[in-house]
Amino acid sequence: MSDEMNVVKTSRTPEELRSRLQAWLIATTEDPDAVIGPVSSPESNGMSSESLFFDATWKEGSGSFVARVAPAASDVPVFPTYDLQKQYDLIDLVARQSSVPVPALAWMETDPSHLDQPFFVMHKVAGRVPPDIPPYPMGGWVRDLEPADQVALQKASVATLAGIHGIDISDGKADFLEYDSALGETPLRRHFAVEKAYYEWTCEGAERRFPTIERAYEWVEANWPAEEPESRISWGDSRIGNMMYESDGVNPVAVLDWEMACIAPRGLDVGWMCFMHTFFEFVLQKYGVDTMPSMLRPEDVREQYGEASGVDVGDLRFEMVYNAVRHASIMSRVHHRSVHFGTETWSDDPDDAFRFKELLEEMIAD
Repeated sequence: MSDEMNVVKTSRTPEELRSRLQAWLIATTEDPDAVIGPVSSPESNGMSSESLFFDATWKEGSGSFVARVAPAASDVPVFPTYDLQKQYDLIDLVARQSSVPVPALAWMETDPSHLDQPFFVMHKVAGRVPPDIPPYPMGGWVRDLEPADQVALQKASVATLAGIHGIDISDGKADFLEYDSALGETPLRRHFAVEKAYYEWTCEGAERRFPTIERAYEWVEANWPAEEPESRISWGDSRIGNMMYESDGVNPVAVLDWEMACIAPRGLDVGWMCFMHTFFEFVLQKYGVDTMPSMLRPEDVREQYGEASGVDVGDLRFEMVYNAVRHASIMSRVHHRSVHFGTETWSDDPDDAFRFKELLEEMIAD
């Protein structure tokens, strides 16, 4: 099953990337003897942007780094655009305005000529990340934790999310995360418009539509909240697989992957954290894997988030369904990308592409 879930992310070779990064470092540091060591990428996490791990040495310094690079347009990217400057600026804002742990920033490179795309470089953080491939509920260090430590990890993760939402944005410093006001009257309406446009872009690229996703979008519109909650900085891809934890503990040491960040109600992030665990549970149970059903349950996360933030995000049903349909669109695009790389094929049922049709149908059943 792990082979089936593996995702090819780039057509660029490690040696090509190393050579081009070294040429960039020589130009950036004005040191002709600057050296980039071997370049590698994480195999157990991430389906969108490329993360490149490397050591670098130049006349004024050295260290271990991670470069975040948008995928090549020819590699069927998961998202239509990648605003690396926005991610860089947001990480900087979070570092300056909160105690939320984020990697220290090193460089922002806006010239795409070096790697064919803009990129930014961060200092590498020591720690461990819950794997996506194979998913952490299947096995690994999170599953191996004692039950009390699993609860502690969950509480610490939820508290970190609350810390992001606790950043004061009343002075406009996070306005660069706002979607165009022409898309809707409220942040949630604008968010919905962006997600619907993303779905249409996914359908256009795949040359097919996804009936269950469309029924789920109809459910979302029919069950729209009567009152929209307050909006804050929304991390976007708020799951424990995008947090790095202590090498020998359960406290987050870095929050990673900000490419889906925007301004939106708190419940979207809280619901995403819960749904992504539900998704892994569902996929693994299809294969008869004994999973972790007591972890990241919406009712528990709601209570823990309330304790950490002082805000009750409600029962999260709307947010869970909305996030499920969002993830279905993303996974359909990921499947298209896998078809492009020759590791998947299209089946007769388009909804097979996102892997959890039955779960989504169950979630929207009244």
